Amino acid sequence: MKMIINGQKVDSSDGKTQEVINPATLQVIDTVPSATAEDVTRAIDGAVAAQESWAALPVRERCIILRRFADLVMERRLELGEILAKEAGKPYMKEAVWELDSVAYVYRGACDVALHYYGTTMPIGTEPGYDDDIQITIHEPLGTLACIIPYNFPPAIWAFKTAAALAAGNTIVVKAPSYDPMTLLALHEMLHEAGVPAGVAQCITGKGAVAGDLLVDDPRIACVNFTGSTEAGLSIAATAAKHLTDYKFELGGNDPFIVFEDADMDLVIKEAEDQARNNRQCCTGSKRFLVHNSLKDEFVKRLSAELDKLVIGDPMDEKVNMGPMIAERAAKKVEEQVNHTVEQGAKIARGGKRNGAFYEPTILVDVTPDMDIARDMEVFGPVWPVIGFDTVDEAVQIANNSRYGLGGGVFSKNIYTCLQTAKQLKTGHIAINGSGNFRAAELPFGGGKKMSGNSRESLSKVMDEVTQIKSIVFRYALNERK
Repeated sequence: MKMIINGQKVDSSDGKTQEVINPATLQVIDTVPSATAEDVTRAIDGAVAAQESWAALPVRERCIILRRFADLVMERRLELGEILAKEAGKPYMKEAVWELDSVAYVYRGACDVALHYYGTTMPIGTEPGYDDDIQITIHEPLGTLACIIPYNFPPAIWAFKTAAALAAGNTIVVKAPSYDPMTLLALHEMLHEAGVPAGVAQCITGKGAVAGDLLVDDPRIACVNFTGSTEAGLSIAATAAKHLTDYKFELGGNDPFIVFEDADMDLVIKEAEDQARNNRQCCTGSKRFLVHNSLKDEFVKRLSAELDKLVIGDPMDEKVNMGPMIAERAAKKVEEQVNHTVEQGAKIARGGKRNGAFYEPTILVDVTPDMDIARDMEVFGPVWPVIGFDTVDEAVQIANNSRYGLGGGVFSKNIYTCLQTAKQLKTGHIAINGSGNFRAAELPFGGGKKMSGNSRESLSKVMDEVTQIKSIVFRYALNERK
């Protein structure tokens, strides 16, 4: 496949490519261009040139185009889902096709929000000296946005970053993930098919250390919207700071899943097993399982029995509900993290073996609060480390003893215990009697605590992140003597 620059399918300027690997088979699916500095500059040039005319189009007309695109996504969801399943290792119908459904939902929702995103009128007569003035605010697009997409949920996260941005009148330059860029390239083709003008939505491919860095370091970029690791976010922030470029980040997490002694264990096990979705490659997936010491043995035994039921294999097999990780490299990293935790004193109660890009669902026991995995080592894979505790205060202390603060979940039949714990946890969101691995399209989502980012990406808040306020004053408008 080729990049989409100024509405055209193009190779890189030097002809270099990189391979896209099916993680289930480790076979090459296709190649995509490896963007050069010239390619990145050309994409930004086109987006900047197209922004004014796109913003001048009435919002209702922009939304007609974007809703047409959402319809196309639903028409081709099976075709797009197959591309995603093969390049990302997601079970075809259970996860990949569902993710394309979410793209259409978010695009339609962003249009609804954009059509009803109102400015304000300031009250008259509150401050002496301004009694004859009418003061209002309006929302304007930021300009050209850089959207850097991660590999774990590329279409879904792409939709959150691009739908409202386009509806608001911005243009976008998307850096597709290196591992699985093909679905996003197809979606960009469909944007243009739906009527989005050529320069408005660009999609480049290549290594993040090259294409991504060049994109961020261009002073014409109004805002960088990035989801990924905290380390990459810190690097992007340092580069953006040179130009005072704004940025919105959703970064790493090490979310606690806290089970108190009176929890509904049927619900607990269901929610813990549900974490297997996308091979636990989820920013907001629960990564530390804090279980009351009186329930630890039951938790491990029952969770192990549920994980035994998972069918692991080729994501195109309809019986499979857990595919490979995104790449063999990613599975090797999880293997190293598990081995490191065992060296620190933990034991493997289930799993612990790797085969190519497949890593067995693994439960670790005897994990103590001082171990790396219990604090700042984010394991992005199918690992359930179990940490015991005795009191509410102890659970809160363990949970907060991390540089991350993305989300979390608490389980108790006592709503007061849940609310008190939720208040004390230093995270951006909390699920009560559910895991923190929860993302409704409308609900503010993202970091905001510690090193997990500063975005609140959602239909209810995203327009605030892709627009700027302009204040307009009608001086002496109410002065009849004027």
